[in-house]
Amino acid sequence: MKIISENQIKDLGITPATCVDWAKESFSIKNKAQLPAKISVHPQGNDFFTSMPCLLPQEFSRFGIKVVHRIVGGIPALGSDILLYDSNTGELLALLGGDWITAMRTGAVATLAIQTLKATDATTYSFIGLGNTARATMLCLLDSQKNTHHTVQLLKYKDQADSFIERFGAYPNVTFSIIDNIENLISNSDVIISCITDASTLICPKNDLFKEGCLVVPIHTRGFQNCDLFFDKVYGDDTDHVKGFRYFSQFKQYAELEDVLSGRTAGRENDHERILSYNIGLGLHDILFASKIYDSLSAQSPEIKIEREVSKFWI
Repeated sequence: MKIISENQIKDLGITPATCVDWAKESFSIKNKAQLPAKISVHPQGNDFFTSMPCLLPQEFSRFGIKVVHRIVGGIPALGSDILLYDSNTGELLALLGGDWITAMRTGAVATLAIQTLKATDATTYSFIGLGNTARATMLCLLDSQKNTHHTVQLLKYKDQADSFIERFGAYPNVTFSIIDNIENLISNSDVIISCITDASTLICPKNDLFKEGCLVVPIHTRGFQNCDLFFDKVYGDDTDHVKGFRYFSQFKQYAELEDVLSGRTAGRENDHERILSYNIGLGLHDILFASKIYDSLSAQSPEIKIEREVSKFWI
C-alpha cells in the first residue's frame, strides 16, 4: 500500500483548470459508476464523520472510499482521508490525504456549475465564507477563464477578506471589493457563492433582493431554503442528496447537473431565470481525482507492506 501525502499531491502542480476538466469528466461517467448514498454519523452537535464510497466504471478498475469529518475547533475543521483499491483484485493500492482533493474538487465542481448555469451577462461574483473552499473556487474560476475579467464582492468577516485579496493579488483578471452588509452584497450579485459550513438561519430572507437572472451556488447547502420555493430552477449533483430537503417537492423545476452537461435536459434558457445549484459533493469526484493522482505518484511514494493470507483463512 502506497502512502500519498498532502505535500506530494500539492507538489504535482495540478492546475485549477485541470481540476475543472476532471470534474467534468467525472460527471460524464456518473451513470456508469456505482455511487451508493453517503453515510454520516454525528458524535456531537453538528460535527460529523461521513463515508463516501464509489466504484469507478470497469475501465478504471478502481474502487475508493473517502472519510470526511468536520469537528468544531479542529484544525482544519474539515479533514479527510481516501482509501483506493484495485477493484479487479481487491488490493489496497493507497492511502491518500484527502484535504487538497476535497477542496479542489469542490471548487472545480462549483466552477463547472457556474460556467454552465450563469446568465450570459453575469459579471459580478459574490463570496460568503472565505476559507479554503472559497479560495479553491476562485482559483478554478480565474484559471479556467483567463481571458474573462471577474468583479468579485467579498462579505467582510474578521480579516479574512484582506487575506483573500492578498492571495489573489497576482491575478490580472479579477477586481475585489469588500462589502459589510449581506443585503447589499446579495442585491448587487449575478452569481452568489456561499462557502460557509454552518448556518442556523436564512442568509438573506428578503426574496426581492435576489435579482432576476442570478445564480446561487450554496456549496455547503446552508441558509438558502427560501430560494427553494421561488427560484425558477434547481439543480443538484445527485438527486439522493436533495430529495430529503424540506421543500424538494415544491421545487418549480429540478434536474441533475450531469443531465445538463450531457444535453439530456435544458439548463439556463434565458437571462431572467433565477437558478439554484446544490453541489453537495460526490465520492465520484474524490475517487477519480485520487485515481489520477495515484497514477502520477505511485512509483515515487513510500510503501507499507501488508502481510496478506495467500490461502484460505481459518480461525
